[in-house]
Amino acid sequence: MNKKMKELIIEMENYAKDHNVPIIRKDAIAFIMKFIKNNNYTNILEIGGAIGYSAILMASSNPDVKVTTIEKDEINYMECLKNVKKCDFDQKVNVVFQDALDLNLSEENKYDLIFIDAAKGQNMKFFEKYKYFLAPGGAIITDNLKFHGYVGHSDEIESKNLRQLVKKIEGYIEFLNTNEEYTTKFYDVGDGLSISVRKDETA
Repeated sequence: MNKKMKELIIEMENYAKDHNVPIIRKDAIAFIMKFIKNNNYTNILEIGGAIGYSAILMASSNPDVKVTTIEKDEINYMECLKNVKKCDFDQKVNVVFQDALDLNLSEENKYDLIFIDAAKGQNMKFFEKYKYFLAPGGAIITDNLKFHGYVGHSDEIESKNLRQLVKKIEGYIEFLNTNEEYTTKFYDVGDGLSISVRKDETA
């Protein structure tokens, strides 16, 4: 990573902190970047682009990697575009301004990696909608499955809204564990990650 890119990454981290924008933890994105390299993935779809932090880092993991990132918040979308331009990744990162649940992709679009990092209560809907765009040998990664330590302790949460959200994440974990199409492994990295691959490809 060159000096310009390093400076931009620090700038984005500071912006996220100052503007309360949730971005992926450093150890989690490092884990994903290594996973991309090890599997020679080149075509990535990210659901929940925020300010472009993870998209830019994933795109930097390999010279051939291209990332399409979907972001529905206009302020984040504009900031994401700005950051992509700053690091000259216009040809590597495609930023789409839309709600991922409303977006209709062409059936021809296939991705080596689908990274779900958007509204946590919608994880199952994202998974079910976008699994059809996963290329053979590809993987679906979901972030924030520990949700700041609340997951597994939903009955102890006083706030009704937070309790409902955590219960949805717990339900999603159960969905992954019992899914007949996919095998999922869980990793204690960052705020909790899962990697799901089609069962017929894990032999």
